[in-house]
Amino acid sequence: MELTKTQQTYIQAPGYFQRLTAVDWIFALALLAGSVFGLNRYGHYMDIYEKAILLLAAPTFAALGWHWKPVRWLMPLVALLSLWAISMYAGQLDMAGTKFWLRYMLSSQSAILWMSVMFCLSTLFYWIGFAGRSDAISSLGSKLSWAAVVLGLTGMMVRWYESYLIGADVGHIPVSNLYEVFILFSLITAMFYLYFEQRYATRQMGPFVLLVISAAIGFLFWYTTSRDAADIQPLLPALQSWWMKIHVPANFIGYGNFALAAMVAAAYLLKTSGYLQDRLPSAEVLDDVMYKAISAGFAFFTIATILGALWAAEAWGGYWSWDPKETWALIVWLNYAAWLHMRLMTGLRGRPAAWWALVGLLVTTFAFLGVNMFLSGLHSYGKL
Repeated sequence: MELTKTQQTYIQAPGYFQRLTAVDWIFALALLAGSVFGLNRYGHYMDIYEKAILLLAAPTFAALGWHWKPVRWLMPLVALLSLWAISMYAGQLDMAGTKFWLRYMLSSQSAILWMSVMFCLSTLFYWIGFAGRSDAISSLGSKLSWAAVVLGLTGMMVRWYESYLIGADVGHIPVSNLYEVFILFSLITAMFYLYFEQRYATRQMGPFVLLVISAAIGFLFWYTTSRDAADIQPLLPALQSWWMKIHVPANFIGYGNFALAAMVAAAYLLKTSGYLQDRLPSAEVLDDVMYKAISAGFAFFTIATILGALWAAEAWGGYWSWDPKETWALIVWLNYAAWLHMRLMTGLRGRPAAWWALVGLLVTTFAFLGVNMFLSGLHSYGKL
């Protein structure tokens, strides 16, 4: 029987593991070694769930690094910078004001400030490159985004360590308040955008996506200066749970992707309205990025909602209480579930889908921030 061309191509194509390079395997082994070292050194401080998370982190991040190559240098670089900063503290928090590199670059507040500056400059260069049709300038915007990601992740790692220098009972993962989750939101949105930028070989979405990150940075500046939000505070009793370590990051992977999809939808609407047609990627590319961002966001938001229900059952004795935050999380989930259902069942595409994704950002923003500003409930620990 004669094989079709597609079948011949499939048979001749190397298997997934055969396509991996020596660098891929070294990266995976380094992650495994780090997990085993951490388990051996600190395992007696962990419960069974934390040990499982630590061990599962190695294959998870290895697979991520195999799929998206920049992760192979991003993780080691952030680890080296974080360990360098930690070594300069020498167990004393006041070193942040005396050591040059800590004071001006690698303490948590300094690194996060640099992250903010880099994101704002990145937005500026993306727009200059976009307006001037200069790929070189847009490339600089991309490099500044990567620099912001490196410094932001380093700042978060160092902040985690700093919380333990304040006191063992104070130490916690830095995802506990609006200051910390806005940093997390900015980093996640940027990383997913940079993935799509490489995947589709276009930087023309950058000016739009970086706008929402710059808006988050603007809020972060205001919140930091007006509320002293950068200070590390002890966790409230409701947050003293290992569930926070997985629920909050999963939630903000969802939020970041929904925001990214909305900004790409704005670009799509401009292009299909006859504006900037020769500057933006094709409508098909924009539509595909919008769909994939919402799909990824919905998957993680669903996981986060399930984890939140399990956490609620442990903390408050019930899986669901119709608290305002829970109610609006359900509204967000239903909104994107309906969007995906309409796309998969009826082929929803084009301008209606883009408008829906754009309006979805308003719904998501209210669930993320508006509930904290205007409503109260069991989640009032996140109020402005």
